[in-house]
Amino acid sequence: MHDRLQSTLRQLRLSGLAQTLDVRLQEAAGHQLSHAEFLELILQDEQLVRSERQIDRRVKSAQFREVKPLDEFDFAFNPSIQKKQIFELATCRFIREARDVLLLGPPGTGKSFLAQAIGYQAIKQGYVVLYRSIFDVVRDFLHEEALSDDDKLLARYLKPDLVIIDDMGMKQLPRRSGEVLFEIIMRRYETRSTMMTSNRPLE
Repeated sequence: MHDRLQSTLRQLRLSGLAQTLDVRLQEAAGHQLSHAEFLELILQDEQLVRSERQIDRRVKSAQFREVKPLDEFDFAFNPSIQKKQIFELATCRFIREARDVLLLGPPGTGKSFLAQAIGYQAIKQGYVVLYRSIFDVVRDFLHEEALSDDDKLLARYLKPDLVIIDDMGMKQLPRRSGEVLFEIIMRRYETRSTMMTSNRPLE
């Protein structure tokens, strides 16, 4: 019966439930759980596995340079960074309100780390994120084949809940790339959130 049950769970693609079934059966017997309590536990196991897989897929799709958990950032390294403000951004309220974020500072101050950490936090909260350095943006829109399929490429930048464009100002944009980037930012404005980092003064 146990083998048939495992086979049925695989056919139904309930792999999270299948992984923990033996432990949950022992737990149910040892603690005399009701049918409803047992069902709740195994469904929670399945939900957890699916949630983790969705996060993994979205992290891969976001194309971060590195996955950066916020708790790994050394705020003592750069005391000028306002920790409270960063953690406020990590709540992702700015995404819910479709607001934009600009992180300014000299090279080596942690802007890219924090941008990716906030992006990772957004994914964990269920948002779709795309991370691109300005070098990626130029490459995306510079190729002839990309220019012949603008709608598809633009959609990739317009659909995510949060687009992070890193290292603005590090590279002079070719005219075509600059025009498309401006179009992306304008079309996302007040509908989706965009985060940009730059080592150039705001002016």
